[in-house]
Amino acid sequence: MGDLFSAKTPAGEGPLADRMRPQTLEDIIGQDHIVGPGRLLRRAIQADRLSSLIFYGPPGTGKTSLARVIANTTRASFESLNAVLTGIKDIREAIDRADERRRLYDRRTILFVDEVHRWNKAQQDALLPWVENGTVILVGATTENPFFEVNRALVSRSRVFQLKPLSPENLMETARRCLADRERGYGRWKVIVEEGALEHLVEVSGGDARSLLNAVELAVETSVWNPGAGEAQGWPPPPGAEIRVSLEAAAESIQRRALLYDRDGDYHFDTISAFIKSVRGSDPDGALYWLAKMIRAGEDPDFIFRRMIILAGEDVGLADPNAIGVVMACAQAFDRIGFPEGNFPLIEACLYLATAPKSNSALNFFDVMKEVERENAEVPKHLRDASRDGESFGHGEGYIYPHAYRDHWAAQQYLPSSLVGKLFYMPSSMGYEGKIREEVLRKRELQAAIVLGDAGRTGDAEVLTWSAASKGREGWFKRLESGRSGLLLADRERILGAAAMNRHDRLLIARGDDGLLLWESLRRCPEGLCACLVGSESARETLLRYAATLDEEEQPRIAVAPDGEGGEGTGLPGPEEAEQWFGCPVYDHILAREPWRRGGTNAEDLFREFAERAFRLLAAGGNAVVLQSPPRLGERISRFVTDQGLAEKLREAEEAFFNGAGFWDSGALEAAFKGAGFETESRIVEQKEERLIGTADLGLWFNSEHSRWGGFIKKRLGDRDFSLLENTMRELVKQGPLTWNWKSFLLTARK
Repeated sequence: MGDLFSAKTPAGEGPLADRMRPQTLEDIIGQDHIVGPGRLLRRAIQADRLSSLIFYGPPGTGKTSLARVIANTTRASFESLNAVLTGIKDIREAIDRADERRRLYDRRTILFVDEVHRWNKAQQDALLPWVENGTVILVGATTENPFFEVNRALVSRSRVFQLKPLSPENLMETARRCLADRERGYGRWKVIVEEGALEHLVEVSGGDARSLLNAVELAVETSVWNPGAGEAQGWPPPPGAEIRVSLEAAAESIQRRALLYDRDGDYHFDTISAFIKSVRGSDPDGALYWLAKMIRAGEDPDFIFRRMIILAGEDVGLADPNAIGVVMACAQAFDRIGFPEGNFPLIEACLYLATAPKSNSALNFFDVMKEVERENAEVPKHLRDASRDGESFGHGEGYIYPHAYRDHWAAQQYLPSSLVGKLFYMPSSMGYEGKIREEVLRKRELQAAIVLGDAGRTGDAEVLTWSAASKGREGWFKRLESGRSGLLLADRERILGAAAMNRHDRLLIARGDDGLLLWESLRRCPEGLCACLVGSESARETLLRYAATLDEEEQPRIAVAPDGEGGEGTGLPGPEEAEQWFGCPVYDHILAREPWRRGGTNAEDLFREFAERAFRLLAAGGNAVVLQSPPRLGERISRFVTDQGLAEKLREAEEAFFNGAGFWDSGALEAAFKGAGFETESRIVEQKEERLIGTADLGLWFNSEHSRWGGFIKKRLGDRDFSLLENTMRELVKQGPLTWNWKSFLLTARK
């Protein structure tokens, strides 16, 4: 089948760069952000559960090598095509073989296409239906941006991994490995490299491992060695011969790499590509240069305007909703006046787009199209038309009319039940879209929290049903849930902001029962790992049900904390348990929000064990972020009492209670992390919410036999004042919610 991976190059034969290609995942140097321990792609390769992939990156970064590793690892058949050398006939032959394996032997086929961007639209379209129906799993490699150069339908059905140029450390390790390898490299000889020679090769290769290895090969095999008696100078020398590589030889073996800037020699597409990329990159100078070159060459202005209209929607989008109107107006102006004055509307449209804020969030629509094709979902009952079947079938029952609510918005479910939790639109932080981003995310997270809160209920239940007409305490409670959600989302942003995560980072969330940190972490780290520890099996099952709407490789890893059901322990495993549960013993971030709900006498021991385990789990440079509300920083009931004498007595009693044994403060938590070896930063966060206090709450507080607070306060105040305080609070809470103030402690600990 012409598989370039089927034949192994004999030791010492073929180019060095080909001989030194990695055979296994452990052989790969660099690209830790996609194939490091715990990363998404590594897990998929190890589990042999690959979906279609596109590897995108500069030359010499390991795209073909990753394909070879997949070929050596997978149990599926593996075919390879080079887009430069093959056409539709070769594609059809490969598809026929794959279809036969699938029908006769129920065996999958992985099709590797090198330089996939070199295929024209017809060739890429010929492959599309077979990728879509699963006949082949595509693994494509390209040096060009696949979102621009590869058929968009093909990209939408693939996961794109971007490979980065290798670091100098990675390249130096590559060079040393080839010099030491006895089978594939030069380990059979004593190669002595002059100081600075390897460093020069690493610097000039510019992140390209192939360029480096080619230079090493030329430098070594053209350097002089000393033949023994009866031996002639030549290659290869006898084993054990000494080869000296000078700095001069290294310099002569490598030249600065030529920049890749040619697409099939087609001037038309090259130049418009450069123009679009300059505008997309917000470079008005480059955009004007390529615009002038196209106009000077006689390019059709209608073609240029058409591409700018597309760019206004694709690359500017809601970051500046006026962009498409400006370009359309300029196009109409050009139609009226033509050349040469028509240059001015061309220039205006070009400069407006080049200087506009950018967002490509509109591309998410193609994910929605994929879901529509895959999922023929029912309209939820509360969203159906009530004018025809409302009385007979209950259509429209439970719908919440947003205009009856504060801010003309109320949280309710709008997606079909089978798609709850799917995210199709992620606003950027640019321009107009940046202004609406926070509100979009806040409302989305409130709806997600309600879905989790309704996990045990069935049907299309109505949520947050307070309206302007509701008068009872239940109405107050449901109205206030919106404020509570805003408070939770603010906590989440504080924690994730302090963590400073990257897309490929590995996270471990302690006590993540409510999913508050989990879902946003999954969005921010789609190429990494999100592991979550919860306090009970029921919490784990609830989160897994919600995560079931995600693709399998995107789902979080969730386990019950080692403290057991509802425990108040450390909430963290050791590295061995983490490896067993999540397939990864080391993490870049550990996050926790209110991991300790009670203030026990063993708090300092818990903090110390948590910090020590966090230190063992974190990678060098990683951090742990904890947001906790110490009891000593909580609200005081005395603040609500208007009787000055009673308020003063209660204030003294409460301070004595919370400063006594059993209540820890923020200093104890920070000391535990410092003692474990962390560098720490901390700050106090002022918190406030409108809180509705119920009669059940008061019953618990003022039960002097079962409430620690009640028993202590009654003893300090005496029966008369304690009874007066209870009656005062019961009258106060009848008037509505109380503004509840307290403080939280945000700790960031870096390893």
